[in-house]
Amino acid sequence: MDKPHRVLLGRVTGYADEAAAYMRRRRMNRQPFARIWWEGDRGAAFDASTEEGRALFLAASHLIETARSPR
Repeated sequence: MDKPHRVLLGRVTGYADEAAAYMRRRRMNRQPFARIWWEGDRGAAFDASTEEGRALFLAASHLIETARSPR
């Protein structure tokens, strides 16, 4: 018969392994994108590899720099 703490430890280890695998999958699939919303809950996501996406990333970087600069 297994000791109770070993069963619990095995279960926690299994959960940790699953969480680590989930994070690895998420990191591999996650790519930068810009999401734009219009009135009426219409939206679109633009990948950084598209012309529109590059323009949105450039505009966002200008906004961030403007917000950081002292007034």
